[in-house]
Amino acid sequence: MGAVQLAVHPGALGDVLLAVPALRALRATSPAPLVLAAQPRIGALLEALGVVDGHVAFDALGLDALFVEDGDSVPRLPAVERVVCWFGARDPSFVQRLTHCVPDAVVAPSAIAGACVWEHLLHTVGAPAGSWCAPIPVSESLRAQGAAALAATGFDGPPPFLFVHPGAGSAAKCWPAEAFARTIATVAARTRMNAYVHQGPADEAAAEALRRHIGRGVAWLVDPSLAALAGALARATVFVGNDSGVSHLAAALGIPSVILFDAGNLAWRPWATQAMVRTVSLARVDDAEVEAVVADVRGLLA
Repeated sequence: MGAVQLAVHPGALGDVLLAVPALRALRATSPAPLVLAAQPRIGALLEALGVVDGHVAFDALGLDALFVEDGDSVPRLPAVERVVCWFGARDPSFVQRLTHCVPDAVVAPSAIAGACVWEHLLHTVGAPAGSWCAPIPVSESLRAQGAAALAATGFDGPPPFLFVHPGAGSAAKCWPAEAFARTIATVAARTRMNAYVHQGPADEAAAEALRRHIGRGVAWLVDPSLAALAGALARATVFVGNDSGVSHLAAALGIPSVILFDAGNLAWRPWATQAMVRTVSLARVDDAEVEAVVADVRGLLA
């Protein structure tokens, strides 16, 4: 492979998915392959989804060497035509040393105060006019992995179905389990939809709380691979979840979604036009908010 465009983003799943419009714009500027340096499983997912042409593990680049002004170590960069690095921008030594290695490198923070994150990331690549927010298509291969993961739950209810993610990277971002349970039960009663609930590796507490409220009325998809999760989400009729990487993935795939945010975190709202953002109270169950979320779901079904 010749010189590549290298985008660097070591963040969590939701943070990297917010960079998809910027990655698309960057990819459109040159025929050189676009390689993403990220957490390996996230880079692999974005390559499988066709957002980037390849990926490398962020840790493999050795960028930590650039934080030391007098260090002898050098980063292990591939042959690059362009570098956009959403990491290290607040350390002058890092910026100076990376731009010494790659003179035209763009080094920018992954988020800035007061700005919508995905719009900020798009701005950092100097994106030309264009539309970068179309849903990400899901291949038949990924859909097959998703179908297999759903079948493995032992639930064979027919579509349409509701896909719910009650967890998040932080408990402080989670809507109460009782509110999720009431939403699921009410949607099921009013629309006859079946429900799958996703539990990822960081969601044990949220999932256990929901189990105490929901009983046996849902199927549980527990810790699938990201590829299988993408394929499963692609089969959903509608999605409800907290501000999380899973919710950002559902939105990015074009699944009609209701995503629940604390008012202070709206800068991290998704770029996808099919996603509705609902501001809710995370510390307590509010009857009016539950009804509003149910109404949102029914509206997406109309």
